[in-house]
Amino acid sequence: MLKRTDPGPAGSDRPIGDIVGQLVDDGKAYAKSEVEVVKAIAAAKTRALILPATLFGIAALLALASLSALAIGLFFALYAFMPALVAGLLAFAIFAGLGSLLGWVGVIRLRAIL
Repeated sequence: MLKRTDPGPAGSDRPIGDIVGQLVDDGKAYAKSEVEVVKAIAAAKTRALILPATLFGIAALLALASLSALAIGLFFALYAFMPALVAGLLAFAIFAGLGSLLGWVGVIRLRAIL
């Protein structure tokens, strides 16, 4: 029968269960550390995006205000040539048609992507 002449690396007298347990614990610690790194990156990106998102929100509100002013201006321009009810309905029809057209184009583009 062959006998081992090399005793192996130091500390090899530990049971395999302890070594596997330590490996599992190290893996858990590594995974938790990776999760913390991802959380820190996400938090940093979120903090960096707060100002641009706020500016885009304000820009959207101002765009809606300008669109409302345009609609009111169109109404008053039409009111000079026709009764108020007809001018209001015509202004509504123009803006509703534009909104429907933009929505339809958006749906077509979305279907093309999906």
